[in-house]
Amino acid sequence: MKRKRSDFPHPMDIQVGRRLRAARLLSGFSQSVLGKHVDLTFQQIQKYEKGLNRIGASRLQQFAQLLNVPPSYFFEGGLENETPAALPVDGVADQTSAELYAGGAPSISDNAAMPSPNRQTVDLVYHFNRITDPALRASLVHLVKTAASATEAASLPKQGNSKG
Repeated sequence: MKRKRSDFPHPMDIQVGRRLRAARLLSGFSQSVLGKHVDLTFQQIQKYEKGLNRIGASRLQQFAQLLNVPPSYFFEGGLENETPAALPVDGVADQTSAELYAGGAPSISDNAAMPSPNRQTVDLVYHFNRITDPALRASLVHLVKTAASATEAASLPKQGNSKG
C-alpha cells in the first residue's frame, strides 16, 4: 500500500521536535519528567520530539517556560541548519533539573542558532553545569577555547617558507 504525503511528518514539526529534545536534554530533564510536568506520557514526548505529532501553541508555551527558552527558540536556526541528533531516547537520568543543577538550570536561549547536540555535547554541558566553583568553570572554558583554536590552527594549510 502506498503512503500518502500526509503520512510523513512535516519538516517544521521535525525541526520543533529536535529543538524540544535539545532544550530538554540541556536542561537535564528526561522524557518522563518533562511529561509529568505537563501531564503527558513519555511516549507523547517521544512523538513530539520525532515530529510525529504536532505541538500546539499552548503546549509549546508550557515547554518554553519549563525549559527556560523563549517560544521562538523552537523555530530558530532554520530547517536547512538542522542535522539529525545522535542521542539516546532517554539519555539523561530521571531527575528534575533542580536536582541536577544545584546552581540553577542552564539557559540555552543565549545561543539561538545552536544545532542539535550530540551525546558528547550533552555530557559535557551536563557535567560542566555540576561544577560550582566559578574559577574552575572559567579555567575549563579557557582550556576548551584554547584546544579548539589549536585544532583549527593545525588544520589550516601550512604556508611553506620558500626562499627564492
